[in-house]
Amino acid sequence: MKQPFQLGLTRDFLTPEGKLTYKDIGLSVLESHPNIQHRFLDKHEPVVQASQIKDFDAIISLTPAWKPETLKGAERFLSVVRFGVGYDGVDVPSCTEADVLLCITAGAVNHPVAEATVMWMLALSHKVRIKDRLTREGRWAERSNHMGTELRDHTLGVVGVGGIGGKLVELLRGFGMKQPLAFDPFLTPQRATELGVKLVPLDQLLKDSDFISVNCPLTDKTRNLIGRDQLALMKPTSYLINTARGGIVNEAALIEVLKARAIAGAATDVYETEPVKAGHPFAELDNVILAPHSIAWTDELFRDIGRMACHIATRLAVGEVPPGVINKEVLERKGFKEKLAKFRN
Repeated sequence: MKQPFQLGLTRDFLTPEGKLTYKDIGLSVLESHPNIQHRFLDKHEPVVQASQIKDFDAIISLTPAWKPETLKGAERFLSVVRFGVGYDGVDVPSCTEADVLLCITAGAVNHPVAEATVMWMLALSHKVRIKDRLTREGRWAERSNHMGTELRDHTLGVVGVGGIGGKLVELLRGFGMKQPLAFDPFLTPQRATELGVKLVPLDQLLKDSDFISVNCPLTDKTRNLIGRDQLALMKPTSYLINTARGGIVNEAALIEVLKARAIAGAATDVYETEPVKAGHPFAELDNVILAPHSIAWTDELFRDIGRMACHIATRLAVGEVPPGVINKEVLERKGFKEKLAKFRN
């Protein structure tokens, strides 16, 4: 009889009382699968411990980091399935060396993150934050001092035009904006034409855009991609929105330009150090909108990510290579092939 596929889920999907924190994380996908047994880890650890993975074939992971020492328990362990698309908390080379596949739920986050970015563009340009405060504080007479602008006739610049960036361009087509600008070394001219964007160098995008949306992954090449010199190129009337990762935009430099009002404003969901503690310099500024790395968190998002993560597990459980693979080189490693083959009919 074929060995059951043991699937774990990190403990941070549950409340301290052991109930699901989120309405739906796609577990219905697993209920009818004959060969998968799933359970939550007994304890939440900021870094997954080697002892936690030794009895599992795969783990769907929400927030914990995966370090080299984690993978020391990977003799049978087959795959880390990230609940989302970011994987900067996972040591990818160590996964490969341990014959462990890293998968992400590519595509599941595209619509909610793009929709949240549109929301922030509107909130910033229409001065929603200050107008709300004026009303609450009885400062009605000051409303003429805070005229907004529309998205119409303005230019979007997208830094990183993958699934999220492409969906953002699509959602904004009805707003009467000018042709979007795009910076992405991996975007082909054909795909740029399909999306209707103009490929430009980063400096030109920063100079010419009214709204700049950061959507690229955090890597060694993108860390501090937008620093003091780059921010200095932006128009004083432009806005910066970061829903990608902290560290792509240099935080200290962004705080400087916001304090100096050298740009019109910013919105950020991500930070160089998370979680953000009370008293962060951003909190003192009235021209930035903040969210705790959850601006796109919706019931629909978690449902869709969960279903995709669970579908990835079902593919692994029958010995198939799933979608969303990050470290494709592991597919050719003898140790990984032997682990995966155990689950084929």
